[in-house]
Amino acid sequence: MKDKVVTFGELLMRLSPLGHKRFLQAEEFDVIYGGAEANVAIALCVAGFKSTYVTKLPQTEIAEAGINFVRSFGVDTEFISRGGPRLGLYYIDRGASLRGSKVTYDRVGSSFALAKKTDFDWEKIFADAKIFHLTGITPALSDDMAQICIEACKEAKKLGVTVSFDVNYRASLWPIEKARKTLTEISKYVDVCFANEEEIREVYDINIPLRGKATDLQNHEAYEKMVKLLMQKFPFAMTAVTLLDSPSSSNHIWGGLLYDNKGAHYSRVYNIETIDRVGVGDAFSAGLIGAILKGYTGSKAIEYGTAAAALKFTVEGDCNLVSDKEIEALSSGGNAEIKR
Repeated sequence: MKDKVVTFGELLMRLSPLGHKRFLQAEEFDVIYGGAEANVAIALCVAGFKSTYVTKLPQTEIAEAGINFVRSFGVDTEFISRGGPRLGLYYIDRGASLRGSKVTYDRVGSSFALAKKTDFDWEKIFADAKIFHLTGITPALSDDMAQICIEACKEAKKLGVTVSFDVNYRASLWPIEKARKTLTEISKYVDVCFANEEEIREVYDINIPLRGKATDLQNHEAYEKMVKLLMQKFPFAMTAVTLLDSPSSSNHIWGGLLYDNKGAHYSRVYNIETIDRVGVGDAFSAGLIGAILKGYTGSKAIEYGTAAAALKFTVEGDCNLVSDKEIEALSSGGNAEIKR
């Protein structure tokens, strides 16, 4: 039975000053592991689904610790390729109040960035896969990696595997012109697309002005027009759009839109006191993928995915460590009262 989700991307060590200290103040760092696609794989397993994480890591004890971290949540790591010089890193200066968080990457020359197509046997990897998930971060790492992503998508489509793609454009990793060309090519093979308004405008060159904040009800018409144009360009079965306003680093207004062959479906809007903003988009992807695996469609699917991500705002670290039961409770209108 094909019920597994395969994710593909770079595992990173995350280093952050303790509390809300800035880099200039830091004398020690908190160390965890993360990365967009690993976050999705972990969130799915914690919520009770099956996932396999595919990456390339060096033969070092630090990389082994990263694999152990991923595996500890139940993620299948069978197809992690080994070799190359180093593990990728990223540093985060966590924001507070009116100061936004800042991410600094150190991943040039990593084992994953230097990976070759011979490192991954996609036919074998996809043998029992139902969904393949990747993001726009991965093809940004090298020209070879961009081609690996395209070939993986082609193989997934050939084998009848649903392709899920989070655009995740990172301006610090590559220029928009190069990103637009590569991500447009990948999008030809995508079934489920995740994006925000800025990515739709910059990557796909679709510009529909909003009338205020992203979560304002008056923007529904603009968002629907934007997504309709996007789905006319590409063969997406559904597009999920994140709706996010950030009054401060510790307060976020959050919602979601799912557009499918029956039209637009909006989630409830959450006003959230934030613990950790990193990984919310990955939690949204994992949540909606989980909804698809549960057979949910339309409003029920977007409520589930958005609730999963809303809970991630309250969880320290990159990964969304919440159960299916917690997601279902919140998506069904639950509250934050103590559970006894």
